[in-house]
Amino acid sequence: MAIIALVSAKGSPGVTTSALAAALTWHRRLVLAECDPAGGSILAGFLGGALDGPRGIGELAVGELRDGNLETAFWSQLVDLDAPRRERLLLPGVVDPAQSGSVAPLWQRFADFLTGLERGTPPYDVLVDCGRLHVTNPPWPLLRAASVVLVVTRAELPDLSGAQAMVRAIERDFTEHRVPPGNLRLLLVGDGHGRTEISRVLRLPVIARLPYDPRTARVLAFGGTVRAGRPLMRAAAALEVPVGALLDRRRARLGWPVPQGVPHAL
Repeated sequence: MAIIALVSAKGSPGVTTSALAAALTWHRRLVLAECDPAGGSILAGFLGGALDGPRGIGELAVGELRDGNLETAFWSQLVDLDAPRRERLLLPGVVDPAQSGSVAPLWQRFADFLTGLERGTPPYDVLVDCGRLHVTNPPWPLLRAASVVLVVTRAELPDLSGAQAMVRAIERDFTEHRVPPGNLRLLLVGDGHGRTEISRVLRLPVIARLPYDPRTARVLAFGGTVRAGRPLMRAAAALEVPVGALLDRRRARLGWPVPQGVPHAL
């Protein structure tokens, strides 16, 4: 599926939680990349800081700027979320937001590299947690390279107002950089206004809605046992279907090649 990016407006309502829930239920090989310039949270939260040393996109950026060895160093910076199968891998984000200055010059380099993972042996899909756009050094090149961009928002009026402004900003940027249209979708979190009403007001289709499930959200934020039968995990597992269908339609319309041996729609 190449790159599927998740991004939000102010407050970052559930972007990391949604991305992690999707990653833990994805049916194909996947890399979850924390590319939020404000800092990653999965290592310290869900994984409880249990690592044998510094790892992640910050270390990768330092090595790339020093040695230019991204292709060889990338795999050593990943954490296996489903050890030892290496089917769900995490690229942790920066620990300190100040590190984003080192990463920012490499956003395009990372975008080009991550895009190529679907053609690797074995192939990997890539979920990118972009966090909020209204921060220093936002990862615009990753959003422009993404095959699907999911704008994560709560379905309440204050959040929808911020989402509307951000959607328009992304659309302007994509037009300026000649990104093919049709890759933007809304991913709703929790209760509130209906999908049809939100889609009409924001002039953007809703791809799915993740339920309000505070118990599971807490586990994903702070660690614990993830239960596949919980509402959030069931909804996250189903997200791959509409995302794959959207990508297939875009491939057909734009004439993109389908990687050999990798079916997309489930």
